[in-house]
Amino acid sequence: MNFTSILIAIAVLGAMGAIFGAALAFAAKIFYVEVDEKEAAVRECLAGANCGGCGFPGCDGYAKAVASGKAPTNACVAGGPEAAAKIAEIMGVSASMGEKMVAHVPCSGCSDVAVPRFNYNGPQDCQAAMLFGGKSNKECTYACIGLGNCTRACKFDAMHIVNGVAKVDRDKCVACGACRDVCPKKLIEMVPYKQTILQGCRNQDKGAVTRKICDAGCIGCMKCQRECPADAIKVENGLAKIDYSKCVQCGHCADICPRGILKDQVMPLKKAE
Repeated sequence: MNFTSILIAIAVLGAMGAIFGAALAFAAKIFYVEVDEKEAAVRECLAGANCGGCGFPGCDGYAKAVASGKAPTNACVAGGPEAAAKIAEIMGVSASMGEKMVAHVPCSGCSDVAVPRFNYNGPQDCQAAMLFGGKSNKECTYACIGLGNCTRACKFDAMHIVNGVAKVDRDKCVACGACRDVCPKKLIEMVPYKQTILQGCRNQDKGAVTRKICDAGCIGCMKCQRECPADAIKVENGLAKIDYSKCVQCGHCADICPRGILKDQVMPLKKAE
């Protein structure tokens, strides 16, 4: 190849580069989508967990909704009050956070107290265990299966399986609801963080049946209901239920419960200041 051919090739490549560059610049101008500055600023304030706890499809969806005035500024449960304050400042509104909520698993049926229904050696998946043997891998059909669907769904390391039952680290929990959504038993509920007296069972079998299948199941004896000074406990369908809005957390129910259910729920948890 002679020198003239090289110059021609360089000229052609240069011309092609110029043409393509002009085409890209033109396309960028034609198809340019204006970015909402507020949306971008709100997105920067979020935790980036994409947990869905805000009720929108990820952080981008929530930021867009906030910027357009379709979502509150305090819905990022992962970001908490700090993120809410920053977002409120961007949007020019006041920030207000409701009472902190956390996940709770109302089951005390650990492996050493709950009678197993069968030996399950399949996939470590709660749904799979239910399909294999019915409603539960324990004789109590209301019990936590304990194979970790909730722990895998939690992005904040707040859920752990302890002795066959899911337990919540309340200081890490942001109440995003991911654990609740994946639980096939629909067992997990949201409770106030400050609440330290918690319902420790969901079994609705008769007391005589419960005694045979779980040493930590509620037998509906009604002792807690009779002696609660705040009238915060009612026994319905053989199960003691706590009205958290009435509970004064005196701890009397935990002390007198013959099954130790309420006390068992109090001990692993850090009491609110």
